Amino acid sequence: MQAKAVARTVRIAPRKARLVVDLIRGKQAGEAIAILNFTPKAASPIVEKVLKSAIANAEHNYDLDVNSLVVTEAYVNEGPTLKRFRPRAMGRASQINKRTSHITIVVSEKKEG
Repeated sequence: MQAKAVARTVRIAPRKARLVVDLIRGKQAGEAIAILNFTPKAASPIVEKVLKSAIANAEHNYDLDVNSLVVTEAYVNEGPTLKRFRPRAMGRASQINKRTSHITIVVSEKKEG
């Protein structure tokens, strides 16, 4: 049995969020939270919130044991891009892309044995 949590349209670039998500993939849930607490990246509190939501979903919806949960899937997809313009020299303008992310974390019970 597996539980999932998704945060959509989070205002952080997917490339930056993937660096944090790669740290917790395959880890036990408690260990993953500890790693995120000590990771000095802007994405780590956001990823931690999604992970805690996935753990709560597993506990509440599927009656899974919290101590035996493992992060089986963790990935970041690109969300819609906010397009802004910045004035430049000689009356020109250049585009700024403010990227967003869809963060998905799936937790499931570890197989005993």
